[in-house]
Amino acid sequence: MTRTMTVAQAVVEFLGKQYTVDRVGGVEYRERLIPGMFGIFGHGNVAGVGQALKQFQAKDPSLMPYYQGRNEQAQAHQAVGYARHTRRRQTFAVTTSVGPGSTNLLTGAALATANRLPVLLFPSDTFATRTVDPVLQQIEQPHGYDITVNDAFRPVSKYYDKVQRPEQLFSALLNGLRVLTDPAETGAVTIALPQDVQAELIEVPEEFLAERDWRIRRPAPEPEDITEAARRIKAAKRPLIVAGGGVLYAFAQDALREFAEATGIPVGWTQAGVGVLPWNHPQALGAIGSTGTTAANALAREADLVIGIGTRYEDFTTASRTAFQNDDVSFVNINVAAIDAYKHGTSLPIVADARKALEALTAELTGHTVAASVAAEVAGEKARWDATVDAAFAQRHAPLISQNAVIGATNRAMAGQDVLICAAGSLPGDLHKMWRVTDPFGYHVEYAFSCMGYEIAGGLGVKRAALDEAKSGGVNRDVVVMVGDGSYLMMHTELVTAVAEGIKLIVVLIQNHGYASIGSLSESLGSQRFGTQYRVLDKATHSFDAGEKLNIDLATNAESLGATVYRIEPGENVIEDLEAAIAKAKAAPEGSGPIVIHLESDPLIDAPSSESWWDVPVSATAELDSTKEARTVYEDWKAVQKPLLG
Repeated sequence: MTRTMTVAQAVVEFLGKQYTVDRVGGVEYRERLIPGMFGIFGHGNVAGVGQALKQFQAKDPSLMPYYQGRNEQAQAHQAVGYARHTRRRQTFAVTTSVGPGSTNLLTGAALATANRLPVLLFPSDTFATRTVDPVLQQIEQPHGYDITVNDAFRPVSKYYDKVQRPEQLFSALLNGLRVLTDPAETGAVTIALPQDVQAELIEVPEEFLAERDWRIRRPAPEPEDITEAARRIKAAKRPLIVAGGGVLYAFAQDALREFAEATGIPVGWTQAGVGVLPWNHPQALGAIGSTGTTAANALAREADLVIGIGTRYEDFTTASRTAFQNDDVSFVNINVAAIDAYKHGTSLPIVADARKALEALTAELTGHTVAASVAAEVAGEKARWDATVDAAFAQRHAPLISQNAVIGATNRAMAGQDVLICAAGSLPGDLHKMWRVTDPFGYHVEYAFSCMGYEIAGGLGVKRAALDEAKSGGVNRDVVVMVGDGSYLMMHTELVTAVAEGIKLIVVLIQNHGYASIGSLSESLGSQRFGTQYRVLDKATHSFDAGEKLNIDLATNAESLGATVYRIEPGENVIEDLEAAIAKAKAAPEGSGPIVIHLESDPLIDAPSSESWWDVPVSATAELDSTKEARTVYEDWKAVQKPLLG
């Protein structure tokens, strides 16, 4: 049996009946893969997907709920935030118009793919028939008339397809969802839909529109690999675990804790891995690498065996390959994705689910523990770093406070089960090393792409998931976004989305009049914070570095968008006022809309040093003395950079 419908109608009905199935700890979960669709409409999709969504809204509102957004990129960010909080079991679809509507999605697609997080994108395309070429917003290339702006999605998507005939829809959707639900291959799935094809008729088999389950694969490790990994761990004198986001996506945090407690092996974590252990756990060294703690980096320098679990080994994690200085260091890499398991030329890649591999290793290592001296060193280094953070959190400067103190106050004011959101600027690095997390859902910093503007949109996606306690570890969670003025100005318009839906999102907006992170980096590289301050242009020197601060009132801006705003004035009581404002925001009822807490900080006060490095090349020759000095420091670090093979 078949049903006659448009291609767009088939897309919407098909997506409404797709489910992910997952089994963790003996409990089976079955959830809607695509619980809704975001969309901004134009001539590419208004008569296709737009018509289908409207038709089903009237016929069956639960099939595919439609959500508005104010920017296509931000809609993708909402989907990614939702996917991260649901541990990749669910995501949203996004429909856009032709041309700029489609290309606005590119950054969102790249972010999803870099973070290995699923998002389903339906950029509209020009006419497949070409009967009216060129249409509005079409780009013409003399060397290939089959090229459209949507071809730009190929390098930033994990799966790309274009439905140029109705019959291609079945293959495109089934292959796209195969990738979307694959823990090793997931990322942006992009299926371009020409606007004429969306409205064409297609005969759809009933079985295609029936409910379909997509089981998340959790591959077990090879027994031989576990045996060899256990042998290497027993032989190691100073083993170290580097835990990444893959631990959380595999729901392996309990297995990691049991493994660390049984063996005594200390654990450092990546940005995506924050939350794998509580910050005060005896084996928890905290963040590792360029934005790491001195505790994790001290143990990393001497480690003779590094056990990577669910990590991509990004350059911040390895401190640009200077973190591991032991000449005999080797790697055991456990990852569901082969590309990560084989990194650093390891001779022992274990391609497997993190939880299953950890459970097998724990059983294989029964009775084995590291030397007591390792535990003593971990305790000593933890105490040293904890004292450093305590001092940073207690900083009080006048007239403006440090960002360190803002982080400390926010950390204290939030409940342990609340979720922190951030993405770009100086905040992610400072949060990575100093944020004290006690809940595996409590920290969400997008750092694989570190995209300015992700914060509010991504926070909305997280809040949508957190409103359903079943998707959020069974507890009610407030979602708190920390964002600087630079990222806020990039994409603050999704506050309007929160207002329209009454979503209570708490935003701590830190005004420091520029780009603090790149300003600090610029200064360390000898470029003296060039172009990183928000100042009035000095036309005589054509410089933005020395003029008056721009008279920008971001608090009033947020108010004009419909948000409730609490203004924290500079002075002696900033910390107490900030904590009180967060408490007041948390006490507001769900459905009350977004709350923005605005305050100023001093961008020149740095966070405590990680005693580590990040490789950003310095000019090989320069006339500026500051650049020459920075080059000397750079060459010293380059001298200890290692190939990391083992």
